[in-house]
Amino acid sequence: MPYLITDECILCGACEAGCPSGAIVEGDAKNLILVEICIECGTCEQNCPAGAIIFVEVEEPQPQG
Repeated sequence: MPYLITDECILCGACEAGCPSGAIVEGDAKNLILVEICIECGTCEQNCPAGAIIFVEVEEPQPQG
């Protein structure tokens, strides 16, 4: 999951409204990104006035052997 909504979320709805794939839903304390729908475009991060959305690098698992 490369994009993550942190606890800095103020539930303003800017990320949800601007998400082209509809991958953001309102949670109890903060919005949530549905990773199976997210297209990783970065629009949510750009639209967030609180700076609560960050990109997280995910390393591919290395084959063992």
